[in-house]
Parts: sequence; structure tokens; C-alpha cells
Amino acid sequence: MLLTDSVRSDDPLADPNWQEPEPPEQRLSWLRLGFLIVLAGVLGTGGTVAVLHFRDNAGPHAQSWAVPYVDVTLTPTFQFQDPDANPSNNVALGFVVADKTDGCSPSWGGAYTPDEAATSLELDRRVSQLRAAGGNVMLSVGGLNNTELAVACTDQAKLTDAYRQLIERYDVDTIDLDVEGTAVADQASLERRAAALTTIQAERTAAGDPLTVWLTLPVAPAGLTTDGLAAVRTTLEGGVSLRGVNIMTMDFGAAATGSDPDMLQLSEDALNATHKQLSDLYLRLGVNLTSPQVWSRIGATPMIGQNDVDAERFTVKDAEGLAQFAVDKGLGRVSMWSVNRDAPCKGTFTNVVVHSNTCSGVEQEKLAFSSVFAGLPGTDSGTASQEAITMPTQATTIDDEATSPYPVWRLTAQYVGGYKVVWHGVVYQAKWANSGSDPSADDDSGTPTPWSVIGPVSSTDTKPTPTPTVTGVKKLWTATTVYKRGDRVLFDGLPYEARWSTTGDAPSTEYPIGPEEPWAPLFTVPGEPVTS
Repeated sequence: MLLTDSVRSDDPLADPNWQEPEPPEQRLSWLRLGFLIVLAGVLGTGGTVAVLHFRDNAGPHAQSWAVPYVDVTLTPTFQFQDPDANPSNNVALGFVVADKTDGCSPSWGGAYTPDEAATSLELDRRVSQLRAAGGNVMLSVGGLNNTELAVACTDQAKLTDAYRQLIERYDVDTIDLDVEGTAVADQASLERRAAALTTIQAERTAAGDPLTVWLTLPVAPAGLTTDGLAAVRTTLEGGVSLRGVNIMTMDFGAAATGSDPDMLQLSEDALNATHKQLSDLYLRLGVNLTSPQVWSRIGATPMIGQNDVDAERFTVKDAEGLAQFAVDKGLGRVSMWSVNRDAPCKGTFTNVVVHSNTCSGVEQEKLAFSSVFAGLPGTDSGTASQEAITMPTQATTIDDEATSPYPVWRLTAQYVGGYKVVWHGVVYQAKWANSGSDPSADDDSGTPTPWSVIGPVSSTDTKPTPTPTVTGVKKLWTATTVYKRGDRVLFDGLPYEARWSTTGDAPSTEYPIGPEEPWAPLFTVPGEPVTS
């Protein structure tokens, strides 16, 4: 995807799209500033109404937190600490990657060590200035270019220390794990990253200074990719208390059909699909979240203006629509790539497709995107519905046959398409015939799971009652009788028919009753698909 760290250069012309910084006198007009203040107020009011509505109707609900990305190493240096250059109170600084000579040492864009960034970019000083003005920073680790720390560093202790150094140096309480490209499917690095962050979160929690973790991933209109969803699961199962999943609603490519794709609609489609995926995933892992609670654990990051795909352009109007969607749904976070680009292109770049790091390539006034998202009503502080949760150990979850509304899943049973089962407190339905496929396992091997999530078992559910399909069967089964094919008996109050000659084999009461059993059931069980 698209969140890329820039290449260090002392010559600004090394970037073919570099533009001369705007002169100081070119600021927002008072008229424009007034409009943006009104817009922010409208969005803020809308957010308040939405939050109160959801609080009254669906429990505590998140307010969207605006945190745009800043490309730290891009020339010219973006002054994110200056409110005239950046109307947002919070920024995500990208990207921290592995040092090119030492994979276990962090660097900014593979070009600056933290010490070099402090001197050459005045990064530490600018972070302090932003905080003094009431703002804050989040570190973003990864991105598409260069090599992420967990990929480059295979020494678990050194990797953990590298993350620890970053968090302590910049005194951050939130870290963003931007996993893109081949890193999304790199299982070993996913596990190393999870182990490192789990250790650090435990340390910080013990010290009374907890660390919040976001996971940023590529997405399609149909939702997270197979590898992306598996990355979320690996992170959660690795012990990370994950605050949320931030999806990059950009560069949809072939999924964005037509010469002028609707980027807002594509983004909303991706968010809705991700909501369903995460709802199912948390259920599979033993956590039943309400719809608002899931929304509060989702973030959206569009690429403002011209995307890398020529036909895709995310406009200021799209940004306004996404901001309203965020308030209506209660998204936990809205970001954008990047505040460096939040300006119109000039000169020969005007009115053409422009792929630039320093302008948007669409019609806008300077800081138009930032001002829209800065009007969102949320903060990075947690609430009951926003807090990260620790996954329970599924081995401790025992399904009770006496209260499960459908048969409890069995490893050796043969299920037909449409069959419903209960497993770890969740109801699943078979998409097709299968046997031996754990319903709680997701699509982490590239093979689609044969089970879909229906929902959690409720406290009012009871054991399913079979319904006989025949009448008149009165003979009770006995262990000593020699039965021939077609004989019918009652066992445990239910009718069965012999499939072949049998003696001493009691009819099965484990549902579904497989074709290898000598007795065929003459009854239906709740959860079985209706057949003609």
C-alpha cells in the first residue's frame, strides 16, 4: 500500500515533485478560517449528538480521534508543531524502520538515527513544542518502504529493546504498527513483533504508564485481505492488548471500477466489511463485542487527493463524508496520508494528475483536509468501550450440552452445508460439507474457512429438542437382539432405523449422526439444514 517513508536528501530537487515552500504571507484568509471554524463546529456538534445517541441506545461509544500522519524525513521538513502549518493537535510520526546497517537498531526512514534526527531535523525539540501547546505524537513503525524492525531483527531480546528505546526516548503512550507489503504475510515477524509489544505493555502497565497499540493494514472494498486478517489474529493471540485496527482506505486498484471511482463509497464499503470481519474474529477468539464496541476499534486512513492509482482521487468532499461516517459509526480513529500533502499543487502541476509528496493533486485550499478532520470530536483517551482487551484462553471455555441451542462441534463429525453448531460459546454455520475443521479457526492458511459466524450463545438458550419424523415405533432397543436392515427401534425416546444387520451397537446420540453409524435417525435436530 501507500504509507511510505521518504528518502533522505540534502538536495530538495531529488524529489521530482518537490515544490518551493509557500511564502509566509500565504495563509488562510479570515473568511476561509471562519468557514473552517464553522465546519469544525458542525462536525463537533454532530459528533456529540451521535455519541449521545449511541450511549442511550447501545452503551458507551467512541468518539473519533483525528491523528494525521506526518512524513518526518520528507524535504522540505514539515513543521507539524506549528498550528499555522498543522491544525491538528495530534500527529502520527512516520516512519520508524530498521537501520540499514544494523537491523535491530531503529532509524527514521532508514536515513537518520534518533540522535541524527534530533540534530538534523530538530525532531525531539519539535515534539516537545507540540506537547507544550497541548498536542501529542504517536510513533508509526513500518510503512511500505525500507524494512520494519520485526522483519529485520530476528533476535527477540534486541527487537524488544529497540521498541523499548523508541517508546522511552519519545515518551509516547501510543504506537502504530504499520504492516505492509510482504511483511503482512511474514508470520515469524508477526510473532516476534507481538511478543516484543506484549512484553513492553506488561512492563508499562506494571509501572502505571500503559502503552496503546494500533495495527495499520491495507484493505480492499471487500475488507481486510486474508493475510491482513491473519495478522490481526496473530497479534491478538500473541498477547498484545490491541487498541484497534486502522485500515488504509486508498489505492483500491482493480476494485475501483470506472474512470472516476467513488472513493468515499469504496472507503465506507471497506470499513463496513472490516467491521464484520473483526466482529467475527473477536467472537472466534471468545470475546463478544457489541457493534459500537467494534466500530470504536476501527480506524480509517485515506490518501488525501491523488492516490497512486491515477483514476483514484480522494477529494475534500470525500473527507467531509468520511468525517460524518466516522461520527455516525463511532470510529475510534481517523488519520490521513499525509499532512505534508495538504496543499494545492501549483504551476505546471495544476489541473493534471500529480503524484507528489508535497501537494494533493486535487482542487483544494491549503489545509482543507486537515481542517475537516481536526473538527472530529474525539481524543486518544480511552473509555470503557475503547479500551484494549486481553484475549481469553479458549481452552477454559467449555460448552454445555444442556444449554447449547445446537449440537456442540465435534472433531470427527461429518457436517453438511447449512449445519449449525456451538463452539466456545459461539454459534457457527457450515458453508459447505466438512469434517475436522475447527469453527473458531480463521482463514490463516489461505484456504477459506468452511464455517461462518452466526453469533454468541445467549443466557436464555436451552438444549435442542429433536423432532421425530415418523410415528408408531414402539420397540425398545436391546443389546442382545439381532437386528436386520430396516428394523426400527426406540432409543432414549427417539426412533432409529437399522442401516444394516447389527447386534450390540447402540444408536448414537452424538449429533450429527454420521453415515458410518449402523442406526439412521428418524428425527431432526435443531441446526440441521432443511432438506426436501
